[in-house]
Amino acid sequence: MAAALVGGSFLSAFLQVLFDRMASPEIVDFFRGRKLDDGLLNKLNITLNSVEGVLDDAEEKQITKPAVKNWLNNLRDAAYEADDLLDEIAYGALQSKHEVVSRRKKVRNFFSSRNPFKKGLVEAKLEEILERLEYLVKQKDALGLREGIGEKPSTCKIQTTSLVDESGIYGRDDDKEAIMKLLLSDDGNGNGVGVIPIVGMGGVGKTTLAQLVYNDGRVAEYFLLKAWVCVSEEFDVSKITKDILEGVTRKKSDTHILNQLQLELEEVLMEKKFLLILDDVWNDQYADWDILRMPLKSGAKGSKIIVTTRNESVALVMRTVPTHNLKELNADHCWSLFAKHAFDDGNPNAHCDLEVIGREIVRKCKGLPLAAKTMGGLLRSKTDVEEWKKVLNNKLWNLTSDSILPALRLSYHYLPSHIKQCFAYCAMFPKDYNFKKQELVFLWMAEGLLVQSQGNKELEEVGEEYFNILVSRTLFQPSSGNQSGLVMHDLIHDLAILVSGEFSFRLEADNSCKVDRMVRHLSYTRTKHDATDKFEAIYEAKFLRTLFPVELSRLPPRKCMDNEVMQTLLLTFGHLRVLSLSHYNNIVGLPNCIGNLKHLRYLDLSSTSIETLPEVVSSLYNLQTLILHECKYLAVLPDSIGNLSNVRYLNLFRTSIRRLPESIDGLCNLRTLILQGCRNLAQLPTNMGRLIHLNHLDIGETKLQEMPLEMGRLTKLQKLTDFILGKQSGSSIKELGGLQDLRGQICIRNLQNVVDTRDAVEADLKAKKHLKMLTFRWNGETENPEHDKELLEQLHPHTNLECLYTVGYGGTEFPSWVGNSSFSNIVCLELNGCKNCTSVPPLGQLASIKQLSIIDFPGVTFIGQEFYGSCSSMKKPFGSLEILVFERMLQWHEWVSFKGGAFPLLQELYIRECPNLTKAVLSDHLPSLTTVKIVGCQKLLVASLPSAPRIIEMRLYDDSRDWLIENLHSGLYRLTIGTFQSLDSLYSLLEVISNEIEIRVGWMMDAGSLQLKRLPSGLHRLSVHGFQSLDALNLLMEQMDTLSVTVDEIEIEECDALRFFRSNSSYQWTSKVRFPYCT
Repeated sequence: MAAALVGGSFLSAFLQVLFDRMASPEIVDFFRGRKLDDGLLNKLNITLNSVEGVLDDAEEKQITKPAVKNWLNNLRDAAYEADDLLDEIAYGALQSKHEVVSRRKKVRNFFSSRNPFKKGLVEAKLEEILERLEYLVKQKDALGLREGIGEKPSTCKIQTTSLVDESGIYGRDDDKEAIMKLLLSDDGNGNGVGVIPIVGMGGVGKTTLAQLVYNDGRVAEYFLLKAWVCVSEEFDVSKITKDILEGVTRKKSDTHILNQLQLELEEVLMEKKFLLILDDVWNDQYADWDILRMPLKSGAKGSKIIVTTRNESVALVMRTVPTHNLKELNADHCWSLFAKHAFDDGNPNAHCDLEVIGREIVRKCKGLPLAAKTMGGLLRSKTDVEEWKKVLNNKLWNLTSDSILPALRLSYHYLPSHIKQCFAYCAMFPKDYNFKKQELVFLWMAEGLLVQSQGNKELEEVGEEYFNILVSRTLFQPSSGNQSGLVMHDLIHDLAILVSGEFSFRLEADNSCKVDRMVRHLSYTRTKHDATDKFEAIYEAKFLRTLFPVELSRLPPRKCMDNEVMQTLLLTFGHLRVLSLSHYNNIVGLPNCIGNLKHLRYLDLSSTSIETLPEVVSSLYNLQTLILHECKYLAVLPDSIGNLSNVRYLNLFRTSIRRLPESIDGLCNLRTLILQGCRNLAQLPTNMGRLIHLNHLDIGETKLQEMPLEMGRLTKLQKLTDFILGKQSGSSIKELGGLQDLRGQICIRNLQNVVDTRDAVEADLKAKKHLKMLTFRWNGETENPEHDKELLEQLHPHTNLECLYTVGYGGTEFPSWVGNSSFSNIVCLELNGCKNCTSVPPLGQLASIKQLSIIDFPGVTFIGQEFYGSCSSMKKPFGSLEILVFERMLQWHEWVSFKGGAFPLLQELYIRECPNLTKAVLSDHLPSLTTVKIVGCQKLLVASLPSAPRIIEMRLYDDSRDWLIENLHSGLYRLTIGTFQSLDSLYSLLEVISNEIEIRVGWMMDAGSLQLKRLPSGLHRLSVHGFQSLDALNLLMEQMDTLSVTVDEIEIEECDALRFFRSNSSYQWTSKVRFPYCT
């Protein structure tokens, strides 16, 4: 039905929250306990109900009628105040309950024992709110607002993707070739860097065109270096320079000083041809651009910069060639793009009746790719003609805005009411903000935006569902940079700002205007020192609910907020639900006034220098999220922490916590407890089993020696990083039996402490079908190998397992399930430290395994047919294996290949520290092998090395003898040969190497023992390691003089005695000579 598309008004979901609050036991008991007239509460309910019916009509009319918009803003403001009042009452109930418990008294009516409100205060506030609401009710008729216009919200999930790939791009071939022509030709700019601007309106595809060009194969051939930088509105020269440097080097830079950054960038680009994309530039100040381009001038002739921008003024400042104006798509290409997203297979032929309507919808997209894609996603998989007609005829199509596309506004219009609130909340973040799902879900939860419908879904799961819906409707999209998380397109962000209106605000560095009193959600960018003057403009917004700093530019890590500022903020904004003080390094404690934040749900103190939490924090009874991530000076939590019964997420990552208070069992709603990296934590509270709602416990990298008793009671646990078995105390392994919902990964440690193998049966790993990664770890020497084998036999996991690791297993052989073909999902397997095993298990039957490591099997002497398992003649063993590692196999001397051939997809082979291995015949044919690395295999015969047509890299290290390598194909890209005594055996090899050679010279070699008699004509890079004197280096230079081959780059490393370079040779160096690590 068509109604399935319509989402309902923004305020509908918020009013529903108020209705639920008014009916809650806390509110009803308060009115009864105070003997207040129920009529006040009923009157509020009736008044809100009387406006709810016209909200859908008002939301549509507000776009063209400012009076309606003002009416909605005033209604929303009054609703917020009503919510604050009801929340204060609920807080009073929580406060009284905790005080009753602390006094250990049973009080029949706690409101009569202690009233947190002054007499008459609630009535006065409620009457004031009612007066405002009644005035607004009287206005709705005069504004022409009607009931029954809207329809029910949509519950449809649309699975779409916003990833950029050529198969999803239409109509840009001519534009791409025009840009490519400019890129690959001399633009007549002398020796300077050419700047090509792409200008167009928002949503027309400027970034997409730049991405097409950036990933073209011709670019990779023509330019030595390339980098992509998203600039956006904040033209921070230091940040942009740093991003360019990190982009071209692919390494993180630790400096933040502009002068040093520019010097490094100038050196990296020196005489190298590069391509730089500056995406989404807004700044048109010539002075800023002039500073930014200084180090870019060092690049080689032909280097290019592509700038994408909405503003022609930016192009005029930066360009060296005429602007490329990007136009809209033509009707056919726009239809193709729409159809790709609207129909499951991208083919509309099966739905002729929809095609006619769809082409009319596309016509109204007016050639804008983002609009076509968004509308296609909105209608995806919908086959009802009436639904499509409703979209086509919607009046919002004909409305215009200077910066918001009607199509995007329409996508918002069709969001369910409760998700509209979540979308609008994002308006307070800056453009190009990198949204993390978990962070956003916790913020939505703190603001009460998550509606927990009927069923067993946790609030966190509801939030994830909301987030995924926004992604599926292309309102979020993947970041084009290296960061994880998602971003909002600029136009989508503009839409969020529009619908949020006066209630969200982004405090800019140069913002001089006062913040409106209606503002509830505010963000700002941290600076090195946030002082009083920064926040002077915001104090009018006394009902602020969110105060959230964000990080945009990569400034030095140390940030500071004046203590006076922090105190003023806490005293002024008593209605805060979200407060973040993270990354302010000067904060070592919190003032007691933080206890006044009775509405607070989200508190982030991560990366501060806080040493302890004041006891008053335990009076924040509404708190749901407490983040103390990397508070490295925090060693203790207050004993009263158990009062925070509503906390659902507690993050103590890398704190110095030594113990958790026993009162932690009071956190009866705790879902997630992060203790990873708490290296001083040696014991968990004995009553952990009472946290029955816990579903995520991370105890990695701690000093824990055992799990507390009754861990099996935590039946809702889904993520448990480690289960540590004590010697004679703590939870036994059979407690795992109660944790049937475990998923993801788990490491079971100290298996040597399992006395009775029957306990392992009760662990019931076979039933845990959601586990994907499993590690079994024994510590110490095994006294009874048979016991270990029987134990591992009983730890048989579910066949859904994808990764298996065993460390320190003491059995003489593995149980039959290891390597069984029923484990068809295993992709990664590592067997490590199996000291008593005399053979490796048959693993060739694992159909999906891609990576296999066999490490530290000192008892294995021979690997033969048993390794490959019982495979049919039609199917080769290890048919999916890509990476194979053997390491520290001290007695292993022979490896026999499978007669019918094996390893058809093997790409990388590593054999390390197998000193007795003399023969290693893998297969007659290894068509996919590209990399071979052999280290410390002194007895390995030359003939044993694999022959493969695609090997591009080979590394051979051996400090006791020479290698003799012949018949290497001429496509070898890189050869590394280490720690020779002489190089005579290398000469025939040098004739076939085509690109890069690395020679690690033996430390005992004489200066004259290195003799280069020839070099391949295509050599790009020569690395020589281990020179101990200038004489040896000068000898190399003299030998290079006699060779007619030009080497692009020579690198000389590990030359401890080399203090300076001096050569009298006449060799004409066209390369860059580097001396890393040479002191």
